[in-house]
Parts: sequence; structure tokens; C-alpha cells
Amino acid sequence: MPQKLHVEEMNRLDLNAFRAAEKVPLIVVLDNIRSLHNVGSVFRTADAFRLEALHLCGITATPPSPEIRKTALGAEDAVAWHYHPDTLTAIHQLRSEGWKIAAVEQCHQSVMLHNFQPIAGERWALVLGNEVRGVQQSVVDAADLVLEIPQFGTKHSLNVSVAAGIVLWEVFRKIRG
Repeated sequence: MPQKLHVEEMNRLDLNAFRAAEKVPLIVVLDNIRSLHNVGSVFRTADAFRLEALHLCGITATPPSPEIRKTALGAEDAVAWHYHPDTLTAIHQLRSEGWKIAAVEQCHQSVMLHNFQPIAGERWALVLGNEVRGVQQSVVDAADLVLEIPQFGTKHSLNVSVAAGIVLWEVFRKIRG
């Protein structure tokens, strides 16, 4: 019968080991996220997949914050993050550093997530948008491609932190093989 692992059995990295460890070549760009709990949740997911960094843009809150910490559970201390007043400026900077930009949005000519095939060696920055308005159109226009999560129910969107988890897992597993 399966037994739950104890924390000591999980062999997780401590903070210093995490900071020194090789990162997965993925960045998340949060475009004007309103909920601090969503920001914290994305920090925690970024920690789980050992992402390169988070870029927090526009009205997206930054650490330190009790609300972010409530869902990040300390991941905001491990994951590198940067703040940019403007998302478009952030993605232009990332592109100049060699990152490919993918907006996560529902668009004409979007690539369904399961059909996305990154090329070995590519570094991807994934842009997730505001809880109500999504990714800004100007950011979608500037992206290299748009990834869409297939949905089959009555709702037209997912919570941004849930969308982050789905997209990060799919892209992570394709990059890591």
C-alpha cells in the first residue's frame, strides 16, 4: 500500500543549493496580475520546476508581501524575480537576451499547447495575463507565438495560476525530455 513520503524523504534542495543549481531555461512573465495569491502560487510553481526567473510587470505585486508569501510558502525567497513597469519593455529586453516569447492566450493562429514542440537549446519566456483582460494585445502582437490551453467546458478561461501550472508542466516536460 502506498505510503506518503515524509518531508525528510523528499530530498529537496535548501535555499542556497536551489540558488546555485542549474535552472530550466524557462521564464514566466506576469502581465498585470491583480491577485497577490496568484502571484504567490506562480512563485511556488516556478520553484517546483526550478525555473530561471519570474518577471513581474505593471500592477503585478512584488515581494515582500504577506499575501504573496501565503501561497508561495517561501518560494519568493528562492526564485529570482525582476520587476518591470511595462510588460512590452520586459519582453523586448528578454528577446534581446536571446529568449523566445510565447503569450498564453486564446487567439486566431494560436498553437495548441499539446502541439507545441520547442527546439533543443531554445529558451522560452511564457507570458501570462491579467485575470480579467488576459495578455495585452500589444504583448500578443510582439510575441513569437501564442500558446493556447485546449478547453472543453462552458467557461472561456482558467485561473491564471492554474494556467501557469498546466503550461509550465507541458513545456517543462518537452524541454527536459
